[in-house]
Amino acid sequence: MSDIHPELKAVRFSPKISFGPLSSQLLRRMKPKGTVPGAGVSVREVSVPGPQGAPDVTLRVFSPEGLTTQVPAMLWIHGGGHIIGNPEQDDVSNIAFARELGIVVAAVRYRLGAVEAAPASVEDAYAGLKGLVAQADQLHIDPARIAIGGASAGGGIAAALALLAHDRGEVRPAFQLLVYPMLDDRTVVRTDHDTSRVRVWTVKSNRFGWATLLGQAPGSSGVSPYAAPARREDLSGLPPAWIGVGDLDLFHDEDVEYARRLTAAGVHCELHVVAGAFHGFDALYSKTGVSVAFWNEQARALRSALLN
Repeated sequence: MSDIHPELKAVRFSPKISFGPLSSQLLRRMKPKGTVPGAGVSVREVSVPGPQGAPDVTLRVFSPEGLTTQVPAMLWIHGGGHIIGNPEQDDVSNIAFARELGIVVAAVRYRLGAVEAAPASVEDAYAGLKGLVAQADQLHIDPARIAIGGASAGGGIAAALALLAHDRGEVRPAFQLLVYPMLDDRTVVRTDHDTSRVRVWTVKSNRFGWATLLGQAPGSSGVSPYAAPARREDLSGLPPAWIGVGDLDLFHDEDVEYARRLTAAGVHCELHVVAGAFHGFDALYSKTGVSVAFWNEQARALRSALLN
């Protein structure tokens, strides 16, 4: 592990807090207001059919104004450790993707693990992906150029969605944008892991998040890859991917290993490791140069995958 990045050193003065049942329940009650996109981008709520026997799924859709032809799109899946979070928390980034790249960004409102255990979240994401394809004409989306992406727990769900879509063969995402994804429940039970410099998302929070999603002890046998994608043995045939993570992130090792395994399976995967960065650094310190550069790398990867 490296030292904390100079632009992120303020995190040293932040208390180490772990999430549990009470704190996460209180945070879920908070309903943040969305960000007004401003000129050039519009936002609307779109409802699509949910999984069989489940409610409809809502998408928060950002579109460049004045679209007359089909453009690429990205289904975005927010983070929150499977215990908190909502699409609105990523409005600023999603608006920027829509404005800078000229693509449609649809953020899915999925059932958290705290509401219903796996596979509810990935099934909701799959319903959102199918809904984008079904409404491609109305939303001016090219169904052959839909990326899937997410951060933290959302990145893990996006990786699981790539597996689910591959296995069902109904719709194929064009790309995976995985931002410090939460991929492997077995990280919880590691005994050889140096976590002394881990910040923001702690070992205790990770245990609680995985237990909430799985409805069983993390590290147990029989965990589905649709909940923990790192459990998948065969990663061949998946869409190309970009994985970004800091080297002080609790998920660093599992993300680097997943990137290695994707490449070994013949899947093009670009790995971007940020020295001195911890989990969620770009959300907490969004104005720093290192965070702006991290977002620019994501935009570059999407541009290369969808627009070139």
